[in-house]
Amino acid sequence: MDYPKNSLLLMLLCTAFLSNYNSGGFVDAATNIGLNYGLLGDNLPPPSEVINLYKSLSITNIRIFDTNTDVLNAFRGNRDIGLMVGVKNQDLEALSVSEEAVNTWIVTNIEPYLADVNITFITVGNEIIPGKIGSYVLPVMKSLTNIVKSRNLPILIKSRNLPILISTTVAMTNLGQSYPPSAGDFTPQAREQLTPVLKFLSQTSTPILVNIYPYFAYAADSVNIHLDYATFNTDAVVVQDGPLSYSNMFDVIFDAFVWAMEKEGVKDLPMVVTETGWPSAGNGNLTTPDIASIYNGNFVKHVESGKGTPKRPNNSIHGFLFATFNENQKPAGTEQNFGLYYPTDMKPIYKLF
Repeated sequence: MDYPKNSLLLMLLCTAFLSNYNSGGFVDAATNIGLNYGLLGDNLPPPSEVINLYKSLSITNIRIFDTNTDVLNAFRGNRDIGLMVGVKNQDLEALSVSEEAVNTWIVTNIEPYLADVNITFITVGNEIIPGKIGSYVLPVMKSLTNIVKSRNLPILIKSRNLPILISTTVAMTNLGQSYPPSAGDFTPQAREQLTPVLKFLSQTSTPILVNIYPYFAYAADSVNIHLDYATFNTDAVVVQDGPLSYSNMFDVIFDAFVWAMEKEGVKDLPMVVTETGWPSAGNGNLTTPDIASIYNGNFVKHVESGKGTPKRPNNSIHGFLFATFNENQKPAGTEQNFGLYYPTDMKPIYKLF
């Protein structure tokens, strides 16, 4: 693998929030796996009980989508868990006006917790590039990065003080073409909004955060896309792209994004998968607990193998499964059924960990 010039810092930063903070690592999974903790439900257990669940599974990497005060307060004193927090989409326009506005946001939402909550990453918006408010991402990212650097707002990773990481989360709708992977290319609007972000992240040696869901491609064309290919459940080569052989859809999508970045002149930028998963209900026989268990279990094995993807074979994948609980305040159907656990009793919907 060819690392950028500041390779040591890059490797430390990329593994910072996904490091094995304790001597364990969680059951039958790599420490490169984290969980999304969504809050769109009216029957969710108290955050303190959720944290106990994470501890029982030795999960040390959690992502929430904003800076929810109840959740952040519950995480106080649990510095063995790295927490990724987010700037809400609806706040970006106001924050993009000035660095002073961003500083006020940090003083209000981040600083009160730094002493005893291990905030490792701030995501600037979720899946808003490309889109109407996508242009606000870069100025807010720049302001956050400047403030974190100038004020030395640190995270503690294995006795090393490193800066809080700043990035944004994007969906695969940025890809205008993704098949075969080497043809991966961004849409014109993505090129306008995302490429400057990628170049900035390359300068700061910070990963781009991507959400990858083979489920949606499979659900859109389950006649021509084989389930085993969509769920990592075959070793047979399904896609041959020059010298690169693919047996699963996840790697195809991941590498298509890598190719698209390279065509914009951005090479060797790490990618962290902030969301992937499979719903256990909501779309008939395409969404069952068995299929969800196969996909998520195989994703964990894929990450645990450390093999990376065909285009990046020596780069281990870091990823967050979506999500901890089913959330009943999301739109009806599959959106309510991506959870690993039932919220009312915190029992697993299917065996994974």
